[in-house]
Amino acid sequence: MKGLLVFLHLEDGTIQGRAWETVLARGHTIKSIRTCKEVLSAIQQGFPPDLLLLEPSNLTAAEVELYSALVHSQPQMAVALVIPPDEQSRNRVADIKAFEGMNVLTKPVLYRDLEELLDRVRERRPILRDEVSATCVRSTAHPSTEPRSEPIIDEIDDHHFFLALTPSMLEIYRQVKLLRDIDASILILGESGTGKEIIAHMLHKYSRRAHRPFVNVNCAALPMDLLESELFGHMKGAFTGAISDKPGRFELASGGTLLLDEIGEISRQMQAKLLHVLQDGQFTRLGAKQPTRVDVHVLAATNISIEHALSTKEFREDLFYRLNTFTINVPPLRERTEEIPYLVNELIARAPAAQNNGVTRFSREFMELLPLYTWPGNLRELRNFVMRTLILQDEDGAKFDLEIKIKKASGVKERPSMSDRAQSPAPMQSVVREVRNSTEKRMIEEALRACAWNRRDAARSLDISYRALLYKIQQHGLNPRAQRATK
Repeated sequence: MKGLLVFLHLEDGTIQGRAWETVLARGHTIKSIRTCKEVLSAIQQGFPPDLLLLEPSNLTAAEVELYSALVHSQPQMAVALVIPPDEQSRNRVADIKAFEGMNVLTKPVLYRDLEELLDRVRERRPILRDEVSATCVRSTAHPSTEPRSEPIIDEIDDHHFFLALTPSMLEIYRQVKLLRDIDASILILGESGTGKEIIAHMLHKYSRRAHRPFVNVNCAALPMDLLESELFGHMKGAFTGAISDKPGRFELASGGTLLLDEIGEISRQMQAKLLHVLQDGQFTRLGAKQPTRVDVHVLAATNISIEHALSTKEFREDLFYRLNTFTINVPPLRERTEEIPYLVNELIARAPAAQNNGVTRFSREFMELLPLYTWPGNLRELRNFVMRTLILQDEDGAKFDLEIKIKKASGVKERPSMSDRAQSPAPMQSVVREVRNSTEKRMIEEALRACAWNRRDAARSLDISYRALLYKIQQHGLNPRAQRATK
């Protein structure tokens, strides 16, 4: 049978040389770790340990909570506590509920103690592995990051959804499920519009706080002189205009989740106050004499380059390390273009009836163009583009706009010179496009002349919307004066 993977979070010299040699001689893999984050990283990469040896005297209260949550989420992982032989240490371990049901080894750890523990782990491992594998087949709690033919779509609320198809997004979905019982600060990084707030909502949805409030604070949208009052609240008379007591966002989120969106935009002074709240779990309202204690799961998100902000001292290192228990990096849309057609179809299906005008999908040609653009505004830009196309009922106009954007993004000249055309034949698509545009322009000109340039009548005769016709007139540079000049 394959050897066990054993992680050690222990002081040096806790396990004696003979015991070490015995473990290694039996072909087991040993790895010393310093933090719970290393265990989580191994689990995320598909290498959960079979046995975790911990020394409680080395663990902070936060680490104890994290390990407890990990143990409950990883039933295949056995845990043993290594404690001193005194009665005080045994009582302390017994009093901590997070350690209930865990194996206990008393120093000095003897050969037979370690051997008995390893035998118990080996006996239960095959059964648990089979049970966990079967559970993963039936459930999406830990989805595979292998390529899929259909995306995972997770409903957040009536207006938001999370979609994952690419390995990077499937990995984020797996991380969210893995963190469901872990009440630690999480930092969400990514460009503007990538969906960081959606991921924050999903973290709340799957947490044990899901029945409690989710409060979002956009730190960049509030002036710095008002942000403190908004976060921590104020008492009546604390400043001019404070006509009554007002709870802050931390109080409103008590028991639930607080998202500090665009946290990279706040001042260093406010960063220091946030750090104090995160460390102590308490704050003082403006004008108050007594501190207020709250129980809040804090998430933070930013689109800034955190490495640059740390190097330039714009963001405090101590606050970063406090928030950075776990980090989720959200890739931009240009790195997951396979998801764009599915995102567009979902946006069309979820659009209000007053906006989609009966449209259920775009043409295949149009859908094939969408992934060719880089979408610097990410999901936000894609959503606005789809909504505008639905409202104007003008897929051809949207297609033309998209082609121009693709050309600009790729650095292609919009109108190649005559010498360029002579040197290389035009691609078939561009020839077809030119014929289509010239035909379209001619038809519009004829309709406008026939209707004496009454654009509403011309739109009806062409069977297109009035707005679409106005767009086409502008696109082709048509005007009554030019028409009279060509006669």
